[in-house]
Amino acid sequence: MRRPLAATALLLAAVLTACADPADDGRPVDSARPTAPGPQAAPAEPAEPDPEPEPRTAAEFLARAEKAMAARKGWTFAVKGREGLVLQGQENAATYTATVRRTTDDPWALHSTGSTLSKGVSKPEEIYVADGTAYVKKGTADWEHGPLTDPEFAGKVEDPLAALDAFRGYGADVTLATPADRVELRVRATTAALPGVRDEAVVRKALRELAPTLRQLRAAGVAAPESGITVEGVEETLVLDPSTYRITAHTFTCRFRIPYDGQHIRYEQEVTERTVGPYDGTVALPEGIG
Repeated sequence: MRRPLAATALLLAAVLTACADPADDGRPVDSARPTAPGPQAAPAEPAEPDPEPEPRTAAEFLARAEKAMAARKGWTFAVKGREGLVLQGQENAATYTATVRRTTDDPWALHSTGSTLSKGVSKPEEIYVADGTAYVKKGTADWEHGPLTDPEFAGKVEDPLAALDAFRGYGADVTLATPADRVELRVRATTAALPGVRDEAVVRKALRELAPTLRQLRAAGVAAPESGITVEGVEETLVLDPSTYRITAHTFTCRFRIPYDGQHIRYEQEVTERTVGPYDGTVALPEGIG
C-alpha cells in the first residue's frame, strides 16, 4: 500500500490593529492619510511527498509487486509446463506451452492459447476466464465451463498473478534473497512422508496438482494411499525486477513418490511463467460461449 503522504501546513496570520490608535503625537487622525501596508504572506509551496521507503521484507516486496503489476491495463506471459509419471525407468510425460493475456481490471479476465504435446500428438487448447468462470476448449471438443471455485476448472487455468496471493498465504515460510539483478521470493518443502507435511501451504498446492493423476491411478487399480506417498520436494519461486518490482518470472515444481506393487511411481511437474510485457487489449468471450 502507498504510505500516507506527509501533509505540511503553513499557518499565516495577519494581525490587524484597527482598534489601536495611530502613533499618538497629539494630532487628529487624518482618515485620508495612507497607512503602511501590513506584512505580506509568502506564497505557500506545494508539499513534497515523502519518498516510499525501500521494501525490506517479503510482505513489503509483494505489496510493491502488486502495485506495480496493477499499474498497467494487463500483461502478456509465456507459459511452459511439463508433467509426467516414471515407473521402472519408463516415462509417460506431456509438455505444454501457452501465451496468456491477463487484464488487471476488476473483475479481471484472461485469455490463453497454447497446445499440449503427449506421445507425439499435439492438441490445441484455449482458455478464457471472465467474471469468475473458466471456459476451456481442448482440441476439437466442445467448450466446457465452470466456476473458478471448482478445483477441476481452477487447475486448468494458469494465472501468473495468482502467485502474489499464494506467496502472501505462505507467510513466514517465504525466504527472501536480493542479488544485484533480481529479487527472489522462495518457499520449499523438502523430502518427507506426506502425512507429516500435508498441512504446509505449498504442499497443499502441490496436492491439488497431483489430485487428477491420483484419481486416474486409483481408477486403474493403483491403491496409492496417502499414508504411503512421499513428498520428494516442492519449490515455488517468484522473481521480481529490482527497480520496478514487476514480476519477471514464476516457477513451481513438485515431485511425489507413490507406492505401487512393491515399487514406486514418481510424479513430476514443473511450470514456468515469464512476463513478456504489457498488454493493452481487451479480453472478451467469443460469441456463443458465454
